[in-house]
Amino acid sequence: MLSLENFPWLTFIIAFPILMSLLVAFVPDKGDGKTIRWFSLVVGLIDFAAIAYAFCTKYDYSNPNLQLVEKYAWVPDLGLNWSVGVDGLSMPLVMLTGFITTLAILASWPVTLKPRLFYFLLLSMYGAQIAVFAVQDMLLFFLTWELELIPVYLLLSIWGGYKRLYAATKFILYTAIGSLFILVAGLAMAFYGDTISFDMQTLANKNYPLTFQLLAYGAFLISYGVKLPIFPLHTWLPDAHGEATAPVHMLLAGILLKMGGYALMRMNAGMLPEAHAYFAPILVILGIVNIIYAALTSFAQRSLKRKIAYSSISHMGFVLIGLASFTDLGTSGAMLQMISHGLIGASLFFLVGATYDRTHTLILDEMGGVGQQMPKIFAMFTTCSLASLALPGMSGFVAEVMVFVGFATSDAYSGTFKVIAILLMAVGVILTPVYLLSMLREIFYGKENTQLTSHQELVDAEPREVFIIACLLIPIIGIGFYPKIVTQMYDSTTTQLAGVLRDAVPVLANKRDNKRLAAIQAQPAPSLTK
Repeated sequence: MLSLENFPWLTFIIAFPILMSLLVAFVPDKGDGKTIRWFSLVVGLIDFAAIAYAFCTKYDYSNPNLQLVEKYAWVPDLGLNWSVGVDGLSMPLVMLTGFITTLAILASWPVTLKPRLFYFLLLSMYGAQIAVFAVQDMLLFFLTWELELIPVYLLLSIWGGYKRLYAATKFILYTAIGSLFILVAGLAMAFYGDTISFDMQTLANKNYPLTFQLLAYGAFLISYGVKLPIFPLHTWLPDAHGEATAPVHMLLAGILLKMGGYALMRMNAGMLPEAHAYFAPILVILGIVNIIYAALTSFAQRSLKRKIAYSSISHMGFVLIGLASFTDLGTSGAMLQMISHGLIGASLFFLVGATYDRTHTLILDEMGGVGQQMPKIFAMFTTCSLASLALPGMSGFVAEVMVFVGFATSDAYSGTFKVIAILLMAVGVILTPVYLLSMLREIFYGKENTQLTSHQELVDAEPREVFIIACLLIPIIGIGFYPKIVTQMYDSTTTQLAGVLRDAVPVLANKRDNKRLAAIQAQPAPSLTK
């Protein structure tokens, strides 16, 4: 008999929004989309409530292994199983997905063009994104990864800006071609050895030769590097953000980029640790390039959307460096950076959309002097920008400091390499407040555009917009002052992952063994007399 104790929570969380999306076509509506958007919001809230309940009551933070595991035979002839489960790498990102997607539905209130199709795509994307983080079967992972691409393509190509078809086509080409590398590497791992299996834990326990690991790691790195994105596979992102609407912005920045970081942790580092030891210095270099190149490019952008898009690329560089640090703190910092940027990126892009709705321009040269007419939007934009530039007391500061310290204390690299890398990372950190604060000055202060301020009705933020930003700022500030709110959710898993990675580096493994031996020798000999 089905009860709350044996209820398939993950299957419900994934399937519910997808099944409800199919009912959107039958929801009675007068043509203005009001009933449909309320229906979609209720579905989003129910699913997020189910996520919160399941993880608060059924999930053990101290357990680093998979929990809430559900496995059912799906297509036995192909060895395809419906296999889902969450651990510290996926559970926080499932919660982030539910939170951001529900707010994105609320942010979609102004959408009047084809509302049935729009909310159908949002709800189907809701379930598909959660599935990417929860599935534990490689073939199923590939299918859900592909399923998530279709709604994004349609949301860009139908509701995007003037160059929406170009941006949508570029997005689908980059991500679909990159996905082929997942399929090839995943099939190679599944068919390697005496047993054929798509189960991720089984694949992680196989004994692959080093050459095989390096090839598979490189294939995964290309695919997930497109989604993260990593230079030079990043060029689809500024174009996609440049044409997307506010809710799609929130999903792109808040969730889609995190899929690449999650997959790098789960598959590249978790399944191929020996290859990770060889690729780690490359990840550090790529992370530094992301940070500096994207920061400089963001500084030069005159389009508000593209400026924030390059800022996202820059912040994702810290994920690569933290993952390559081989330390508990650095790995934890990489995870926190994904969560933090998901919240901050979603808030900034939502405010970009709100500003565009009022000014009808994205060009910074055409803005200026609107701060007095829109004081609430100015205050919210400033607060979220300060979070993005890693102001102390905000989540971005904690995440970046953890990556910095974790990498600086790593024994896997020479002192010279670490000093050079840290100095270059610091350059990127210095550039971030420069382009963000100058952006605020050009929008809200600077030279007043009299044509804009006198002929446009620059209304201030409405309660719905204030509520959305407040919902995002509460966890941003809460994590900044008390990071343990989030880090306790995944610390046991990231610590275990960092240990596996250190064991894959002979020098670090020997140091660990020597420390253990020294600790044993330092213990007093047991007494033979009472």
